[in-house]
Parts: sequence; structure tokens; C-alpha cells
Amino acid sequence: MGLLDGKVAIITGAGGGLGRAHALLLAKEGASVVVNDLGGDRAGGGKGSAMADQVVDEIKAAGGQAVANYDSVTTVEGGQNILKTALDAFGKVDILINNAGILRDKTHAKMDEADWDLVIAVHLKGTFCVTRPVFTHMRERGEGGVIVNTSSTSGLLGNFGQTNYGAAKAGVMGFTRCLALEGKKYGIRAWGLAPMAVTRMTEDLPGMGGEDMKATMDPAKVSPTVLYMVSSLSKDKTGVCLYAGPGKVRELRMVWSEGVAKADAGLITAEDIAAAEDKIFLPEPKGTIFS
Repeated sequence: MGLLDGKVAIITGAGGGLGRAHALLLAKEGASVVVNDLGGDRAGGGKGSAMADQVVDEIKAAGGQAVANYDSVTTVEGGQNILKTALDAFGKVDILINNAGILRDKTHAKMDEADWDLVIAVHLKGTFCVTRPVFTHMRERGEGGVIVNTSSTSGLLGNFGQTNYGAAKAGVMGFTRCLALEGKKYGIRAWGLAPMAVTRMTEDLPGMGGEDMKATMDPAKVSPTVLYMVSSLSKDKTGVCLYAGPGKVRELRMVWSEGVAKADAGLITAEDIAAAEDKIFLPEPKGTIFS
């Protein structure tokens, strides 16, 4: 018996890296999987069927059920077609993992409009385009569901040279928190995931190269966190973002400091703020996300 017996999952960008690892684990746990991948390169260029087909073949060879889909997540039509693939093959959708992504890293001063637009389109608009038809299906079906949206520490904490990617990923988390509120009455749960792994998107980033790092930061080490999110193990949790990295799982959240306040909404002056900095500003976190 698997944790996901009888469930149907859509995973975007599942032709490699994190998406492939998620697809293989969810299928092993009993889910029927729609493996979506446009088959393009890391920067969003090109397309093809080989990547998605290979993952489908792996799942079937291991005794699971899967079908491929090659639509782009950047259009409403693409999102609808991804849902249609699931319904045609398996009749329903219980789980959606929005994982598709690209990178076009540049410092802000060197970034052009195309670099901005395509990254926003794949990550942020793509999350909308796929989620909307799936969320509507889950709501109308009346049996709930789980949606996992892939965010990033680049969006939640920041990273040099990634204003486009960071903006998109921060937007994904805002989208997720709102979706969790809207889905609660229908039993539809929404999670944010901030993964840390070596994939083709990250392998040439500083500190991410080398075979030892690839083994330490294998995408397969992130997927059990996703399995927890989409299974009954997580019960009714929703609207939460989990960081999942090598040997670490942590909740990431926005928090308030003690701050300064005046009775009856009185005016707080600039001088008041300067005098209360120790209450307004939180201390810098100790260590890094790796520690």
C-alpha cells in the first residue's frame, strides 16, 4: 500500500531535476502521474517530447502509471490542455505540483525586457495558468485536493543577479497564501516549496558544481517533503512554505517584530522610529540556510 494509492497527480516541468524526482516518488507511492514538460532548455528556448517521454517510460518500467504532456505552462490554453490530459487518461486530478521553471540570470542593470518577461511568464503566470483549471476541477468535483507551488529562497530571502526570478518566486508564495484561503472551504490545500538541489538549472551556480555536491544535493532528497505535503500525513495543513534541502526541512514564514505603536493610532514620527529601532528591526538570522 502506498501513501497515494488511487490518486492522480500533475507535475509540471517533470522531465528532469526536481520534477522528475517528484514524479518517480509519487508514482512509487501509488499515484498516476501526468508528466508535463515542454522539453526546452534551461533558458526557455526550444521544445521536444523526449524528456517527458523518458520519465513516463521510467515510471511504467517500475510498474506505475503515467502519461506525458508537452504543453507550455505560460498560456491559459496550455494549462487547460494539461488538465485535459489528466482527465482523458485518469478521469480526475487530486494533486498539482507547479514545478516548471527557467533561469535567465543577470544583474538588474544588464537585464532586458525579454529576460524579465519570460521568467515571470514561466514561473508566476505559469503557476496561474495551470492552477486555475485544476483548482476549478477540484472545487467542482467536491473531494478536495492539494496544490504545491514551487517558490525559492531567492524570492523569500533574495539572491544576487536574480531580480526576475526572485520577483517571480516571491509572487508565487503570495499567490499560494491567497489560494490557501480561497481553497479552505473546498478542502483544497496549497503549499509553497522552497527547494535546494543541484539540477540543470543550478549546477553552474557558484558553489553548486562537482560530483560531491551533486550527490549531497540530489533532487531526490527534496521529494519526500513533497510527498508529505500531498499525502494524508500533513492532515489539514495549508498556506505554509517549507524549505527542503540537504538534510534539512524548515518552515519559512514572514514574521512581525515587536515594533512600536501609539495609542489611538497616534502619529509616529521619523524620530520615534529611530529611537525604537531595537524593537522594530529583527536581528539578522544566525548562519545560513545551509547551517
